[in-house]
Amino acid sequence: MEFTPRIIEDLMEDAAYTLRRLPNPPGSGPKGFGHSWPEYVHDANQAYGYGETQMRVIPSAADIQKMDECIEWLRFIRPEDARIVWMRGENRRWRYICIQAGCVRQTAWRRWVAALQTIANNLNKRAKSARRATTLKNAADESSAKQRETTSEVLF
Repeated sequence: MEFTPRIIEDLMEDAAYTLRRLPNPPGSGPKGFGHSWPEYVHDANQAYGYGETQMRVIPSAADIQKMDECIEWLRFIRPEDARIVWMRGENRRWRYICIQAGCVRQTAWRRWVAALQTIANNLNKRAKSARRATTLKNAADESSAKQRETTSEVLF
């Protein structure tokens, strides 16, 4: 598969969405100031499940693996650019991204596009070298098989 910046952008959006869907139960984060007692119900109407319910769809293992791969791709670029790419994957507005990155919109957009292209180039280069290695391995296997055939013909 040929990677393009548009494909990378879509995959980053999917990764951010998957990360948002991961379960984060209360108490799973770092403990700061607080108490260890469970939350108690203040109103009797909420005690019996009359409150609003939330349905969470937990991502599959394949989705989590794709998310991990996308996060690994951020190593190909500078940390400042990786932050812009990830915030854009989270569908943040350009104004927020510019404030966080400390640059104007045009500069942030250029850095975002250049980062996506860098990631795509690195992934395409990896895929090309993997295909080449597979081709060389197959060719070596074929030549060794032919050599074994000729050796067995000479012996018998």
